[in-house]
Amino acid sequence: MEGAWQARYGRIMLMLGIETSCDETAAAIVGDQGQGLARIRANLVFSQLAEHRPYGGIVPEIAARAHLDRLDGLIARALAEAKVDFADLDGVAATGGPGLIGGVIVGVMEAKAIALARKLPFIAVNHLEGHALSARLGDAVAFPFLLLLVSGGHCQLLAVEGVGRYRRLGTTLDDAAGEAFDKGAKLLGLGYPGGPAIERAAREGDASRLALPRPLKGRAGCDFSFAGLKTALREKVEAETAIDDRFRAAAAASLQAAIGDCLLDRTGHALDLFRERYPEGRSLVVAGGVAANQVLRARLADLAAREGFAFIAPPQYLCTDNAAMIAWAGIERLKLGLSDTLDFAPRPRWPLDPEAKAGARA
Repeated sequence: MEGAWQARYGRIMLMLGIETSCDETAAAIVGDQGQGLARIRANLVFSQLAEHRPYGGIVPEIAARAHLDRLDGLIARALAEAKVDFADLDGVAATGGPGLIGGVIVGVMEAKAIALARKLPFIAVNHLEGHALSARLGDAVAFPFLLLLVSGGHCQLLAVEGVGRYRRLGTTLDDAAGEAFDKGAKLLGLGYPGGPAIERAAREGDASRLALPRPLKGRAGCDFSFAGLKTALREKVEAETAIDDRFRAAAAASLQAAIGDCLLDRTGHALDLFRERYPEGRSLVVAGGVAANQVLRARLADLAAREGFAFIAPPQYLCTDNAAMIAWAGIERLKLGLSDTLDFAPRPRWPLDPEAKAGARA
């Protein structure tokens, strides 16, 4: 298909990507150079941290309004930075879900309008697939590979068989790892967003200071659970008589170590299962906002090496929400002839593996 596209158009494929699923408004222009090589021509992100910080978390209505206010200008800037116009594009890709539905609607409607006005293919991208394929944006990672998708709203282990082909091996039964970081930071007064704040504070802390549980560690299967860990941390904080910087650092280090132990244990189980089912696959990919944590990256890299797997993680700027990964997922789909009609409905939930067992998070 790659060669056919090149022969037909005689040039690279160029995609506009739009991401509005949560609290970052993003627009990007990405080109497919052929042979699995990509070039990010522009990748702009407007962070809404200032708008949400007073509330200690994301307010959906504020997020949607900020997307509406910023998206047109970001797209114009992305086109200018990439030195291209709408006429140079081969398609428009936007996050179609899952996410905060108000924000998703803003991005999808913008993409549909551009596609209709410019007679371009419209590609609705599953936000989770954007993360899943982000490793292929910088490396020619071959299918199949094992993916640990770990972010504020999702914590899953998936066998990635190909574009649009996912088999979920494990998921969180309650809260995601990123939520545990965010709530932990809020309890400790470390600010928002919680992940980077916990990682910074943990550098100065004693991880053995607080005895925190490792939910599901050692049990069969690949599922996660972090609700009990959050509760245990809250109880430790409430019982502490002097919450100073030393205690905050120790609590942050203890929380980070506990989350890491859980991720490694469940990922280790998944590696065994993946090896049995996909003997030709030898790569462990970690993606999502929590994948930006350098301590967790190093521990996962060590695990992969011990198990004989290559370890791949996108650069930090591609771990958090961005539009470059959405544009690239759009390219991967359009190269296979996959696009969407303009009656596509934005989705607050959109599991990558619709046949996975019910009762766990999508």
